[in-house]
Amino acid sequence: MSKNTPDVQDILDFIIENPAPVTKRELASSFGIKGQEPRRWLKQVLKDLVKEGKIDRTRSKAYKAPEGLPGVGIVEVVDISPDGELIAEPTEFTGKGRTPRVYVVAKGKNQIGVGERALVRLKRIEKKDYEGRIIHVLGGEKGTIVGIFRSEKNGGGRIFPADRSIKYDFYVKPEDVNGATDEFLVVGEIQDSRNRADKNKKSARVVEVLGHEDDPKMISMIAVVTHGIPHIFPQEVIDQAEKGTVPDLGKRQDLRTVPLVTIDGADARDFDDAVFAEPDPDPENQGGFHLIVAIADVSYYVTPGSPLDQEAYKRGNSTYFPDRVVPMLPEALSNDICSLRPHEPRACLATHMWIDKDGNLKRYKFVRGLMQSHARLIYEQVQNAYDGHGDETTEGVMIQIENLYDAYKVLSAARKKRGALDLDLPERAAVIDRETGEIKDIIPRNRVDAHMLIEEFMVLANVAAASALEDKKAPCIYRVHERPDAKKIDMASDFLSTLGINFDKGQKVTPKRMNDILERTRETDESELVSMMVLRSQAVYSPDNAGHFGLALDRYAHFTSPIRRYADLIVHRSMVAAYNLPGKGDLPQEDHGILEQMAEHISDTERRSMTAERDSMDRYTTLYLQDRVGNEFDGKISGVTTAGLFIRLNETGADGLIPIRTLSKDYYVHHEDKHALIGRHTGQTYRLGMPVKVRLVQADPLLGRMTFELMEYFGTPLPDAAMPAKKGRKKNDSRKNFKKGRQNFSGKKGTKAPVKRKNNQKKKKKTTPKHKRKSKT
Repeated sequence: MSKNTPDVQDILDFIIENPAPVTKRELASSFGIKGQEPRRWLKQVLKDLVKEGKIDRTRSKAYKAPEGLPGVGIVEVVDISPDGELIAEPTEFTGKGRTPRVYVVAKGKNQIGVGERALVRLKRIEKKDYEGRIIHVLGGEKGTIVGIFRSEKNGGGRIFPADRSIKYDFYVKPEDVNGATDEFLVVGEIQDSRNRADKNKKSARVVEVLGHEDDPKMISMIAVVTHGIPHIFPQEVIDQAEKGTVPDLGKRQDLRTVPLVTIDGADARDFDDAVFAEPDPDPENQGGFHLIVAIADVSYYVTPGSPLDQEAYKRGNSTYFPDRVVPMLPEALSNDICSLRPHEPRACLATHMWIDKDGNLKRYKFVRGLMQSHARLIYEQVQNAYDGHGDETTEGVMIQIENLYDAYKVLSAARKKRGALDLDLPERAAVIDRETGEIKDIIPRNRVDAHMLIEEFMVLANVAAASALEDKKAPCIYRVHERPDAKKIDMASDFLSTLGINFDKGQKVTPKRMNDILERTRETDESELVSMMVLRSQAVYSPDNAGHFGLALDRYAHFTSPIRRYADLIVHRSMVAAYNLPGKGDLPQEDHGILEQMAEHISDTERRSMTAERDSMDRYTTLYLQDRVGNEFDGKISGVTTAGLFIRLNETGADGLIPIRTLSKDYYVHHEDKHALIGRHTGQTYRLGMPVKVRLVQADPLLGRMTFELMEYFGTPLPDAAMPAKKGRKKNDSRKNFKKGRQNFSGKKGTKAPVKRKNNQKKKKKTTPKHKRKSKT
């Protein structure tokens, strides 16, 4: 072979990194492979790579990365990013690892929402990320729907869906009403309507009546049923949970005399973590601390393969709504035997950790123990005690509180030094009347140092867990947050440049560089939105450690909440097995492939819960603002799409849309790289982050949807360099003048666009006035 023959690895890298399948001819052309013998060699290389499973061969005899998606496929939109980007997943995927993510490009008539499906043309942009351009919208029809039932004269009725992605209602035959009455929320089972005379009509059968439309308690149920979250425990699961008892001390470590305390929110019902801190007595670790984080020993009660385990895995995690919790485990465990109640013995899995004066984790030790919480504390209560306003409960553990804060200051300084992302993402909470379910208020979620204290202790315990399992080369489900995609950061740099922030393209993305951007926008209108842009990628679970970018950590695993996350339960079981801790509940020998499937599943259930929680909050805020239709509010542009401007209100954090058709008279173009809508003729610019005043014109609690009208815009135009170029008019360029004329006249009733004369159309004969005519003589 020639010296110019490429390396096999180069060919493999070229195929894997290429966004679309590559043919043998394209490979030969790209690598300059000419002649009969070199082409035979290339053919054999490709054959061997396919046989080894390193690449796949398509039906069209092209080659692509293994487990990649085809060039065309059906996807379903599962989420919308903070700046309006549609995130979808393929409806069919049998590969290993996490399900590929598809960023859908929706333009013109091809608008699509969460839950809807579309046939798209796929282009790979990263190993597991694709761009999908819509070929045809298929709708969002699923097996069941949730909606309001309204009866008709013939004894049947109609179901009006609560899912905003479904654009039509469902007919219910009289025999399928099943006791439903007007204005009640029902669950409908979609029927096959192909044999109906009118094939455009969709039909459904009522299978469950949930409650009256006006009952606020139904709001969360809409999200539960719409997103398919299991919320009723089978009787055998409840029975098994109720059999749980606190074990004897046996070979467990006795931690009952250690003054561990729980610190949670005022409305918390389960307390699954307790903390302790003391200055390290070791003279060689001056300024260091000995910490203990004790976690409820859920793996002792939920054994692999049991009914409890199967139900917990199906749910994946607990889901939290303003008025209720759909728990991963029955209350007999989550609120009783696995809740670290004060002055009651409880089984725990605890980690002893020693840090130095700079917050570095020097060593750790995991034990299975028996503990007894010395106090049940609330965040604000702990903060008040530290600030000198203690009460009877905190008085007995004041030394502990002071030690906890001293250790927290060390850990907080270490966090800042390593460059963990310091995001400005304010949270809001709905104040719900527990008796009636009515919403009383939407308030900012208050965060004090006590919140951050617990957060730092939990992060350290999670790092220790990941490190301990790596020490033993034991199976682990890591919490992975990958480095932001460089291409997307480059796109974001165009937007940042409009804020006067230079972020040179091609530079390595680090948490410290991201923090510099966050700090420079901290006191600006764009602070919250820049935080969302920085945290575009969501953390997921994986058996392969890729680090946690947001926390600036090399290894991280969820260990601290097995009562509400299945990932933590897996980590606990692996810890028990790896360190031969006393008792039962260790992790069976799972191969890597099974752990991949488990990680993908619990990542999916987490996304499902987050979407359901967000939908529920949208409906509550819409219900709260329903009586204020016509009022004006201050807000910010939180998303820019081809459909219009998404607005987030300052007062409540509620989101709504200003449809593009209602903006000032112009034709607006969506500039994705600038996160802006720019008027083609006026140059009027509406961009992400800009403050606005809007009027609420519509609020639909059933759909959780609000529509606004723009009253005032306080933003400034983009710099001239970012504005669309104004095309000059040439004297004899009739084609351009014609196009411009059509644009200027489009959409105005009662006017006609200039008509372009066809080549074969006869010109009107010119006539000369009589007084100017020349005599023939």
